[in-house]
Amino acid sequence: MVTVIIIKHNDDFLSAYAHNDKILVVDQQEVKAGQDIAKMGSSGTNAVKLHFEVRYKGKSVDPVRYLPRR
Repeated sequence: MVTVIIIKHNDDFLSAYAHNDKILVVDQQEVKAGQDIAKMGSSGTNAVKLHFEVRYKGKSVDPVRYLPRR
């Protein structure tokens, strides 16, 4: 079962979301900011978690730079 979603934002940026329990989108679907794309899950462990990753030109970057400030 695929539990990873990869969103291509443009030619340079993509974001990945892993350990999902239920995928709410389909391959090649356009998504909007704030749209639910999955329900979090616990693949591989007994705790619910989310793996969030941002890549710029194929290289991992600190995702905190792209999250809203609290």
